Amino acid sequence: MVEVILLERVERLGQIGDVVKVRPGFARNFLLPKQKALRATKENREEFEKRKAKIMAENLTRRQDAEAAAARMSDLTLYLVRQAGESGQLYGSVTARDLSDAVTEAGFQVNRTQIVIDRPIKTTGLAKIRLSLHPEVTVMATVSVAQTLDEAKALVVAAAKQAKSEAAADAAEAEALAAAASLSEAGATAGEAAAGEASEPAKGKKRKAKAKDETVEN
Repeated sequence: MVEVILLERVERLGQIGDVVKVRPGFARNFLLPKQKALRATKENREEFEKRKAKIMAENLTRRQDAEAAAARMSDLTLYLVRQAGESGQLYGSVTARDLSDAVTEAGFQVNRTQIVIDRPIKTTGLAKIRLSLHPEVTVMATVSVAQTLDEAKALVVAAAKQAKSEAAADAAEAEALAAAASLSEAGATAGEAAAGEASEPAKGKKRKAKAKDETVEN
């Protein structure tokens, strides 16, 4: 393992300025050539401390730009037309390059290294991907894959209707549960009041019996 100083946030590794231990190959093939880290030598540690304020300021500017772009890209849907078999299996999976091209067609600019595909897209239908606009800013996008553009758009419309229907059903269920809880609480309160009223005569009889006993004793 080798120690490096992170120059930006790296997912599942650390934040700017963190000194972390990584495998030599990961440092040599990814972190160092992409300028995401420096070897944690004495000289580099001193150099980082001198440049830290500037590095943090530049990162803040890039993050703010990314956040602005993410706001514009909210609810982004990408449509891909692909040939597929009867079962919906694609003739080849969707690649990061395919998706970066689709993002460009939608009016935004990202490169394929910013596309994060958590699950390979190998069938028609809807899928979710992440766009890493900045190490600290990620936006989700929906990918609709079908054999025609009309089918891809229809998938999105159907999913929106289903989501709306499910949301309405959830709201109705929550309202019914709240009403049932309110009735149950009201019933419990009424029962307690009735029990209190029923106990009053019994308490009165006990008080009279006690007074009578005291009179007899005197």
